[in-house]
Amino acid sequence: MVFKRYVEIGRVAYLSFGAHAGKLVAIVDVIDQNRALVDGPCTGVKRQALPFKCMQLTDYVIKVPHGARQKFVKRAWEKAQVNEKWSQSSWAKKIEARQKRAKMSDFDRYKVMKARKMRNKIIKHEVKKLQKEAAKK
Repeated sequence: MVFKRYVEIGRVAYLSFGAHAGKLVAIVDVIDQNRALVDGPCTGVKRQALPFKCMQLTDYVIKVPHGARQKFVKRAWEKAQVNEKWSQSSWAKKIEARQKRAKMSDFDRYKVMKARKMRNKIIKHEVKKLQKEAAKK
């Protein structure tokens, strides 16, 4: 397996924990081997130095020069349509589903359980019907 996501200027990263957990940022400058200067103009993250430990690199890269200003980063972010691409990604959908499950009430979990049971009952009935037909032949 070849490594494809490198720390580079313009790389979009997902913040996994910290004050801005769950938001996207763009790497504007690399400070040292542990920290980067990031900016999230469309996600509400102000320009600041963050450690690489709290970042997860995504596949998206925007075209910005080294140390670009926030206005330029925002323009490049919107041109690359990062928010739209992110919302369509399976990674974002998994995170959304996990949050949705975490917010479920007891009654919601009960409804899901009953729906699963009903679905499995229907599937089991159809499989038995198909097995019966196969046995006749």
